[in-house]
Amino acid sequence: MRFHFALTLQALWTGVCQAAMQHYPAAAWGHYDVCKSQVYSDEGLTWDYMACQPEAADMTQYLKVTLDPPNITCGDPPETYCALENPYMCNNECDATTEELAHPPGLMFDTEGRNPTTFWQSTSWKKYPKPLLVNITLSWNKTIELTEDIVLTFESGRPEQMVLEKSLDYGRTWQPYQFYATDCLDAFTMEPKTVQDLTQHTLLDIICTEDYSRGYVWKNDKTVRFEIKDRFALFAGPRLHNMASLYGQLDTTKKLRDFFTITDLRIRLLRPATGATMVDENNLSRYFYAISDIKVQGRCKCNLHANSCVYDKEKLSCECEHNTTGPDCGRCKRNYQGRAWSAGSYLPIPKGTANICIPSNIGPVIRPNVSSLGVANRKEARVCDNELLRCQNGGTCISNVRCSCPPGYTGLLCEKRRCESELGGCGGPDSGQAHLTPPSTSRLLLLLLLGSVLLRGVSCRPAVL
Repeated sequence: MRFHFALTLQALWTGVCQAAMQHYPAAAWGHYDVCKSQVYSDEGLTWDYMACQPEAADMTQYLKVTLDPPNITCGDPPETYCALENPYMCNNECDATTEELAHPPGLMFDTEGRNPTTFWQSTSWKKYPKPLLVNITLSWNKTIELTEDIVLTFESGRPEQMVLEKSLDYGRTWQPYQFYATDCLDAFTMEPKTVQDLTQHTLLDIICTEDYSRGYVWKNDKTVRFEIKDRFALFAGPRLHNMASLYGQLDTTKKLRDFFTITDLRIRLLRPATGATMVDENNLSRYFYAISDIKVQGRCKCNLHANSCVYDKEKLSCECEHNTTGPDCGRCKRNYQGRAWSAGSYLPIPKGTANICIPSNIGPVIRPNVSSLGVANRKEARVCDNELLRCQNGGTCISNVRCSCPPGYTGLLCEKRRCESELGGCGGPDSGQAHLTPPSTSRLLLLLLLGSVLLRGVSCRPAVL
C-alpha cells in the first residue's frame, strides 16, 4: 500500500514539476506543412489535398528598415555620449566614419551574442525641450502573420513614451497596436492596462501599458514586448493546448485574423529615458535612443494554400499550391476558376480543408477537396477519434465526424464552457456548469503536501523510493 502511494506521489510530483517548468510551445500554430499527398481510392491513385502554410521564421531577415528623420542616426558629425545613470561617465563615442564606433540601423537585426553588443543609436536630445521624435519603419512588401511576441531590446534606457503601430496596406494607413508610457494618463489620456486585463471579447482593444517603460538600465529591464502568445492564450488556454478553439476563431472572425496580420510595423519613439528625474539641460548627451535587437517571428500569409515562401530579388512570395496564384495565393490560376476562390481552413484538425481551385470546365461541386480530374478524393472529414483528437470534458465522438458534448460544454471538441457566451459569464449560479465534487480527504492531504513543498522552494528532483 505504501509502495503504491509512493508511486502515486512520485507521478504527481513529476507532473507538478513539468507543469511548473512548461511554457508556451515553440510553434503556436500547429503543423500544416503538407499541401497534398497521393492516396489510393476506389478510383485508383489520386491526390488528397490539405490546408498548408509555411513554417514560422525570423522575419527580420527579409525586411527593409527606414528611419524618419533620415539623419537621426548618431555619428555625423561624431558625438560623445554620457551614461544615463552616471552623468560624469562620458566616454561613449559615435562616429559614422569609423566601423568600430558607428551605430547604423542594420545593427538592430544582426546576430546577437557578440561582445561588445552591437546596436543602433540616435543623436542626443540636442534640441530639448523640443521632443526627440524617431520613427522606425519595418517593411516586408508582403503580408505576414505574427506567431510570437514582438520584442525590442534597448541598449539605452527604455523610452518613457512609445507607440507600436501596424499597417495592412503597405504603409498607406496605420493603426496603433499598443501604447507604452511611464504614465499612460499623462502621455495618452488612457488608463494603464496589461495584456492580462484583456478577455476574449476585448482582445482587439488597443491598450496603454506601463510595464515596459522604466527608465534605468537594469539587466532585465531592457526589453519592450507586444504580447502575441498571451492573446492567443485567451482562446487556446494558458499553455496553448487547445488550439482547436483558436483555429475556429481565426477561421470565422476576419477581424481577429487581421489583428495578427501585417505588411509593415512602425516604432514611434516619443520620449527617451530620463532616469525618472528632471531633464538635465546642462548635459543633454545623456538622453538618446539605442536599440540592440528587434525580434519579429512570423510567416508569409499564403491563405493556407502554400507550405513554402521564397525570397527572391528582395521580395517574399508564396509558392502556391491548390491551383492558386498571386503573392498571397489569393486567386485561382487561369483555367482553374470552376468555382470562386476561397482561403483554406484550419478545420477540421489536423489536416484542415484545402478549398482548392478546380478546372473551369468542371463546374461547381459540393465537396471541398476535388482532384484536378473532378473526382472526389477524400471521405468524410475526421473531426474526432479516441486517440489524438479526443472529445474533451466527457464528450463522445460520434462516427469520427462530431463530438456529442455534455451539458454545459460546446465547441468542436467540447473544449468551451457554454456559459462563456452567456450573459454574466461563468461566475453566476445559472452558468450551466456542474459543481465540482469536493476532493477526498487523502487527495486533499496529498495536494496540501505538494503545495507546501512548492512554497518552500524544493527543487524538482525525482523522489527516492
